[in-house]
Amino acid sequence: SQEHFQGVCAALEGLGIAFRVNPRLVRGLDYYSRTVFEWITDALGAQDAVCSGGRYDGLIAQLGGEPTPGIGFAMGIERLVALLRQGGPCAAPSTADVYIVVSGPRASGFGLGLIERLRDELPGRRFELNLGGGNFKAQFRRADRSGAALAVIVGDDELQRG
Repeated sequence: SQEHFQGVCAALEGLGIAFRVNPRLVRGLDYYSRTVFEWITDALGAQDAVCSGGRYDGLIAQLGGEPTPGIGFAMGIERLVALLRQGGPCAAPSTADVYIVVSGPRASGFGLGLIERLRDELPGRRFELNLGGGNFKAQFRRADRSGAALAVIVGDDELQRG
């Protein structure tokens, strides 16, 4: 839907992720729904596509399972390795200092922007954002397993109240 598309674009803009809308971009399989994407680079010459994929809400049901939303992608490992060899740090730290717990769709979008701002403002700290869903109890278990000393809660209700 147009509302979903505008939400995806707004989230990308809010995160400062450069993107270009290509209305002719299609994936070769008919189970994709809503969003499809392709990550391209000009650093590899003619072989510019590194990763592509999309959302496929109806795929599991088509295969006989319960309706389950999903997103997937395929990545060209050789292309990714070529990019990594061009330099830059890529190893992620093993534990977080702060774990962000979110509740609700608006909070999830806000959390994505928040974690980027925190990483920019506090480069010596490590942050992790829950994107796996689940109730608060499950999210706090993940926060505990992350090794974070602090958990920050962001909820739709709290955002609405300011």
